Amino acid sequence: MGFPRHLSQHPGGVVIARDKLCRLVPIENATMPGRSVVQWDKDDLDAVGLLKVDVLALGILTVLRRALTLASQRRGQPFSLQAIPEGDQATYDMICQADTIGVFQIESRAQMAMLPRLRPRRYYDLVVQVAIVRPGPLQGGMVHPYLRRRQGLEPTTYPSEQVQEVLERTLGVPIFQEQVMRIAMVAADFTADEADALRRSMAAWRRKGGVEQFRSKLTDGLLKNGYTPEFAQAIFRQIEGFGEYGFPESHAASFALLAYTSAWLKRHEPEAFLVALLNAQPMGFYAPSQLVQDARRHGVIVLPVDVTRSGWEAAFEMPLCAAQGSRPKVRLGMNQIKGLSENAALRIEQARAQAPFASLSDLAYRATLSRQELARLAAADALRPLAGHRRQASWQTAAQTAAYDLLRTAPIEETVTPVLPHCTEGQTISADYRSLGLTLQRHPLALLRPQLTVRRFETAAALHEGPNKLIARACGIVTIRQRPQTSKGVIFITLEDETGLVNVVVRPQLVERQRREVVGGALLGVYGAWQSREGVHHLLAQRLVDLTSLLGNLAPKSRDFY
Repeated sequence: MGFPRHLSQHPGGVVIARDKLCRLVPIENATMPGRSVVQWDKDDLDAVGLLKVDVLALGILTVLRRALTLASQRRGQPFSLQAIPEGDQATYDMICQADTIGVFQIESRAQMAMLPRLRPRRYYDLVVQVAIVRPGPLQGGMVHPYLRRRQGLEPTTYPSEQVQEVLERTLGVPIFQEQVMRIAMVAADFTADEADALRRSMAAWRRKGGVEQFRSKLTDGLLKNGYTPEFAQAIFRQIEGFGEYGFPESHAASFALLAYTSAWLKRHEPEAFLVALLNAQPMGFYAPSQLVQDARRHGVIVLPVDVTRSGWEAAFEMPLCAAQGSRPKVRLGMNQIKGLSENAALRIEQARAQAPFASLSDLAYRATLSRQELARLAAADALRPLAGHRRQASWQTAAQTAAYDLLRTAPIEETVTPVLPHCTEGQTISADYRSLGLTLQRHPLALLRPQLTVRRFETAAALHEGPNKLIARACGIVTIRQRPQTSKGVIFITLEDETGLVNVVVRPQLVERQRREVVGGALLGVYGAWQSREGVHHLLAQRLVDLTSLLGNLAPKSRDFY
């Protein structure tokens, strides 16, 4: 929180310390001149009675702003958040298929596994979807009763009319903190202040035992008003689950709006959505490599980094004779090049704006690029229009900088350039990952497919067509490893091949037996049982094989969430 300096001595301020504030809490300079940031623990704030307000910095807000600006550019007219239509069925179809890579709040593996089961078809369904995949509802046993009732497999019943009024929108299952508060008031005779204290105990997640103090009052109140002991215990179990993190309905509603908006953009403005995501990194579960692969599977054309066309950030590239409604292409920005500074990219942009580059020497001279900067551009194959393919460009930059470093007052032209062979496809992909973290060539597993076919590994696309309980094998690059707190030691691994993704479930016993493969494998072969129910697909692992040696340097790095 921001405070004026010397707040405790400020004539018109509030005294919050008898002595210097820095003797109580750490203080650092704020971005705003004349302000400081006080690092005060949230529990201490409660103890002294100070107001606490959570301010969330959401990267998706930047993504939406950028994507809407690009959508306006493509459409040739302003396009705002308010212009996005409500209840778009194509968007909900995509959501129900769990096609949500990059979509705010519903892109995690757990959310994607829930989407085909809950099948959101309207805004309030998304509100529930956002809130239900949380430690509170999961540990409180709320998820399966809600799904069974939503699917018509279990009747929706209420112990009283008062409880029905509170829980009718969520089919008799308390999912939000506000519902628990209202049940405490209408069914257990809590006062408003007592219900708020109960809410505060639920909000203090990871503070063990915070809700225990309310057990007797809640259960006694429910029993006194004629509710069964089973209902009383079930309600308290669910409240205990909220102590591990549950959502207020207002919070879930705000997040659901952002989820729908980002899903609509992914469905109807995929190029704008990809550009915005790439330029807002790092964020979310997926690295640029996975975002680009997913966009290309959806028909987005992605063009490589090119010093004669790319800016620092990814951008649209419109066809020269663009027809009405034609789709733009996405040009990768120089921000994807590892080790290249934004300042160097801006110098290139400024020099190019004055006149097109005539040669590599002209680029180096007018953009005042160092030996290292030219080398990084060459390694990323960004000099192709000026110096040829990656090997040729690397040779020319080495010769260019040797002369250029000695004499920086004029461009030096290399008169004799040897003809070097092109990289093989595998070498190109490997160099792409080293310099950019992604490739626009074929997926690495497309190169390995003959070897994998001999070992009887199936593609992700073939597996998703397979029946339930099929004995199956999958192999892919590990893109994500997750071990949620609610998983009881289960690790979820996402594998990527040239056709899509495979979700793998690794039970704790297998994790212990094959920890090296689980943690260290970049290319993982999985033997197990294919499970396909209610549109949810995953491979229950029984044995893992580390096949990383087949990749060489072809693999992107995974994102691990432990």
